[in-house]
Amino acid sequence: MIAPHEIAIPGPAASFAATLSGMLPEIETARLRLRAPRLEDFDAWAEIFTGPAAPHLGGPFDRNEAFIEFLASCGTWLLRGHGPWTVEHKRSAGILGFVLLGFEPGDAEPELGYLFRPSAEGRGYATEAVTAARAHAFTALGLSRVVSYIAPENAASVRLARRVGAVQDGMHDGSEVWVHTPALARQTANQRGN
Repeated sequence: MIAPHEIAIPGPAASFAATLSGMLPEIETARLRLRAPRLEDFDAWAEIFTGPAAPHLGGPFDRNEAFIEFLASCGTWLLRGHGPWTVEHKRSAGILGFVLLGFEPGDAEPELGYLFRPSAEGRGYATEAVTAARAHAFTALGLSRVVSYIAPENAASVRLARRVGAVQDGMHDGSEVWVHTPALARQTANQRGN
């Protein structure tokens, strides 16, 4: 059941939210659209945060705790100029997951995070979205380095970090630190012939 706080109230407030969302950068890749999160995207977020990936994200979470995480993550757009994108397939417009440039309590530097629904795994969507978000960090935002904090037991996230050319550089607060830089991204692209 959807709680009242998960439903947009029509009228001026919803229009203003849409205006703000329209100001956030949208990124398109061959198959994907990375766009501003909307309140109606929360179901997909909750599926991820209350599902099997929850322990890797600091959970388990109930739906209300997942909502608080959603709000906090979306708030980084306003306060830091970067945040989460909803990742949807361009043809179906179905929500596959989220990719983000975040910076939450406990982080030592900007984080490139990726959260995908189980149904979207294994098709290269996360690789495509992460590569696009990282390029935005390096070009539009002028960042010279972002990291992915990955729970050591999260083998799928470690594989993705390696696939996009990140290198592990120590630990932070119980998580492996995977470093992304423009040079590493170029090196990986060259190796793949891109």
